Amino acid sequence: MPTVQVALGDRSYPVIVENGLLSAVAEMLKQQGLSHLRPAIISDETVAAHHAQTVISSFTENPPTLHTIPAGEGSKSLSHAEVLCREMIRAGHDRRSIIIALGGGVVGDLAGFVASIFYRGIPFVQIPTTIVSQVDSSVGGKTGVNVAEGKNLLGAFHQPKLVIVDPETLKTLPAREFHEGFAEAIKHAAIRDAAMLEDLLAIDPEKREVPAELLARNIAIKARVVEADEYETKDIRALLNFGHTIGHGIEASLPYGEMLHGEAIALGIRAALVISEKHSGLSTEASQKILGLLKHFHLPLKLSPDIPTATVMEKLTRDKKFKSGKIRFVTLSEIGKAQVIETVTASDLEAAIDNLRG
Repeated sequence: MPTVQVALGDRSYPVIVENGLLSAVAEMLKQQGLSHLRPAIISDETVAAHHAQTVISSFTENPPTLHTIPAGEGSKSLSHAEVLCREMIRAGHDRRSIIIALGGGVVGDLAGFVASIFYRGIPFVQIPTTIVSQVDSSVGGKTGVNVAEGKNLLGAFHQPKLVIVDPETLKTLPAREFHEGFAEAIKHAAIRDAAMLEDLLAIDPEKREVPAELLARNIAIKARVVEADEYETKDIRALLNFGHTIGHGIEASLPYGEMLHGEAIALGIRAALVISEKHSGLSTEASQKILGLLKHFHLPLKLSPDIPTATVMEKLTRDKKFKSGKIRFVTLSEIGKAQVIETVTASDLEAAIDNLRG
């Protein structure tokens, strides 16, 4: 059973990865000393239909309540957070409750945000069910909701008490949702683990089988970065934003759900590779290796001409990665070695976005 410990002092927690864990959720909460808390499962309608009953059935006493939201990025909002909080209050939940986030990144971010504000903060557990959430968003304590002006602009740092990763949940994903998650795994390889590129290339993108050990390897990268820079104040955690500055700008330029997060990040990675070649000496050969892996997982590499560069620029300048109006951009000097630089100009960003159409 691969286990990654996220070492944050008295807020430390384990990330446990193993097939079949959904049927053992109650026992795992007990092992972590959380069984005295009343559980509330927050999920989306699609994931709940596949997996909620398995989790609920693991409880022989103290059964959870179930609260669902519509699937999709549009549910990651203050209005849905309020609906969930009010539902939980009506169901009798209070500060002696615990939230179980069962779903992908949207559910994890929203449920974590609800946990951070419900009765001024209650514990929560992450059970991520997509590649993106398993290797990235479920670990690190970033919670939040979107507003019209951009993604994740409202939120809080609120670490989970436990993360349970069951690779079996990936078998229920549609092809597009399965493929998009590998953008985050490719990002991890690009910034910290060059050898992982070959392991990712060995995965058959048409199957829903990902080794638990590979998931744990990705999670360990995220965990070590979070431990070194939990609140993103030292430019260490910012390395996880490789591909995200322009990627988030593209994602925010479209109606919710039109482009999946990982698809936008794939485009952002391609743009970041162009900028890395110009500003950090990344070789063309290294760029092509990463681009080839994105293609392997059927991720998009061309931006539609219907998305104006000016719109993407307007969205990305609101991103939290900008500091006092200065562009702080993550580049690669080689595969496995990333850094934050401040020499990238607005013209560089515009050129990289324009290049995505070619």
